[in-house]
Amino acid sequence: MSGPVLRWRVRRDLLVLKGVAALVFAVATALSVGDPRGMILAGAATVIMAALALRDVLAPVRLSADSEGLAVVKGFAGSRRLPWSEVERIRVDTRSRFTSRTGLLEIDTGEEVFLLSQFDLGAPCQEVADELRSFRTGF
Repeated sequence: MSGPVLRWRVRRDLLVLKGVAALVFAVATALSVGDPRGMILAGAATVIMAALALRDVLAPVRLSADSEGLAVVKGFAGSRRLPWSEVERIRVDTRSRFTSRTGLLEIDTGEEVFLLSQFDLGAPCQEVADELRSFRTGF
């Protein structure tokens, strides 16, 4: 990586919230010892929240860009380096459902599509897409 580097990461407050939720579910698991169904549900919730928090600890930066290309998180905590020449399109896919709107940053290489949410990036997807486009072209 050379020159300026842009990075987007998971917000720390969301990491803390996931950790606290995992602890709350762990306590609920311990308190429901006499209830097998409650123990299974609370135990499953504990494992899921702990895994989500662990992913945020292992791979907090979900997207970075420099003059050579992008580095995008892939899988649980891995990453993939994409030269700018491989990136065919950067866009935001916005969906409306009931009263809410969600957007996903879509990085398309032709063979793979990487989707990142506002929670992954710590910033609005449209803002990140605009920054990536201007960084790529230099304007």
